[in-house]
Amino acid sequence: MAFPTSMGRFFDWEDRGLVSALGDHLDRGWLQLFCVDSVDSESWYAKALPPPARARRHVQYERYLVTEVIPFTLEANPNPYLIVAGASFGGYHAVNFAFRHPDLVGRVIGMSGLYDISRWADGYSDDDIYFNNPCQFIPNEHEPARLAALRRLDIILAIGRDDGSRLNNEALSRMLWDKGIWNALRIWDGWAHDWPCWHQMLRLYVGGAR
Repeated sequence: MAFPTSMGRFFDWEDRGLVSALGDHLDRGWLQLFCVDSVDSESWYAKALPPPARARRHVQYERYLVTEVIPFTLEANPNPYLIVAGASFGGYHAVNFAFRHPDLVGRVIGMSGLYDISRWADGYSDDDIYFNNPCQFIPNEHEPARLAALRRLDIILAIGRDDGSRLNNEALSRMLWDKGIWNALRIWDGWAHDWPCWHQMLRLYVGGAR
């Protein structure tokens, strides 16, 4: 399941070459790809709305993914192993979804993501915001069953050395290790926050490389 970049559309992965980057995997039937739309312009990026309303819209979006998209993917392919991936703000969506639903996800690939949603909430916090902010809820996760599910995830965080979000990726990686949650933090040379780099990252990590 592929998430678009900020305020992106379901066709962006195809238009920007990420679908082609997985062409041999798709042609040979190794993968099926489901590109979802975003509601970022109605949720986190909707600055005209108060933060609680932004968060509520995101929660509605996530409910749609869980109750409609995931069942649809399972009808198309009953293999329950789900990879979720995204770049930039799509990386946030992929990682947040996987951490909130580790029972549904096998592998998550976050490319050039930022995993602290605070800046999109204008400093406000409530349950909807807190529980969609991995950098807040992961350090406080103590429930044994959820920790066990998170420890079964393949978590890959790829970020450029010169990307402004690198420190956030490093911090999240440490938070996960502090909870005994395996993760692979991969630092790429340069900024690496662009489609050609995401092509390379996706091909490298979707098939098993860590």
